[in-house]
Amino acid sequence: MKHRPDSPDFVKEEFPFYWLARVYGVYTLEMERALKPIGLDIPGWRALLILAEHGTSSMSEISLHAIAKLSTVTKMIYRMKAEGLVDTATSEQDARVTVVTLTAQGREAIERGQLATRHIFQRSFEGLTPTQIRRLNESLHQILDNLSPRHAEVAAARADAAAGASMLE
Repeated sequence: MKHRPDSPDFVKEEFPFYWLARVYGVYTLEMERALKPIGLDIPGWRALLILAEHGTSSMSEISLHAIAKLSTVTKMIYRMKAEGLVDTATSEQDARVTVVTLTAQGREAIERGQLATRHIFQRSFEGLTPTQIRRLNESLHQILDNLSPRHAEVAAARADAAAGASMLE
């Protein structure tokens, strides 16, 4: 149980979140250094890549995938619109929803960003096989699911059901 902080024999190097935090910190510093000279930042880079993958997306969808508050994403998107990287419009399905699309300048910014950051991704996964990367992604996805509010609701419902079942016995 060395991997759990609530364990008396806890060792930080056995704790996956220790490594996740370290990796994320170094990754962030490297990405900031690479993106700043070409006029991009990490949140804007994320938004551009989300739009490149999904096409037109709502502000809420960008917020979800960029792991940022909606108010932060809204300000960022309007800044990016002023820079000519994205366009916004009202959704045809729901007038309350603002949708965002890439412009030609946004696609060019993605190309510049890919060139500027390519070395980071090549170095990051050096020595890992495609299978190891797939398994890492699967494990991280499982941890995310475990931490998600939906998972917490299901776990609570199971605990309530178990408690109710034991009361009936």
